Amino acid sequence: MPHVQIFTIGFTRKSARKFFGLLKRSGTKRIVDVRLNNVSQLAGFAKREDLQYFAETICGIGYVHVPELAPTQPMLDAYRNEGGGWPGFEREFIQLMRRRKVEESVPKSLINGGCLLCSEDQPHQCHRRLVAEYLTEKWGGDVAVEHLGGSASPTGE
Repeated sequence: MPHVQIFTIGFTRKSARKFFGLLKRSGTKRIVDVRLNNVSQLAGFAKREDLQYFAETICGIGYVHVPELAPTQPMLDAYRNEGGGWPGFEREFIQLMRRRKVEESVPKSLINGGCLLCSEDQPHQCHRRLVAEYLTEKWGGDVAVEHLGGSASPTGE
């Protein structure tokens, strides 16, 4: 059994029933929100205060926002609005995590049993996958990652 278990999930294209069902069945201990902006009206049931309430009430789990694991606004703007591609975003975000030394600044105990949350439906082009892979590399092979409701492959298979 791994020493550190990391789950990941995106809320886009999921009903609240599916989203909270996946979390509840996974056995996660807490939602680890890795979004830069977690109060947008576009987030629906995944707005910070609502999500915290639903996580506790429906799943009996905690909620924590960890902005150190989020990209910067200029990085997001370049990727989403200025035609920057995924490979460039990926390189820049990994460099950002290295500069931030997130493997040291974010406690393992916070991540272990937690579920990294972002908006993207699938993890293949989402920074939550990059966070999980980066921490796995830095913390050693004793880390298991499970993507809830999606796979890590670009085809979603």
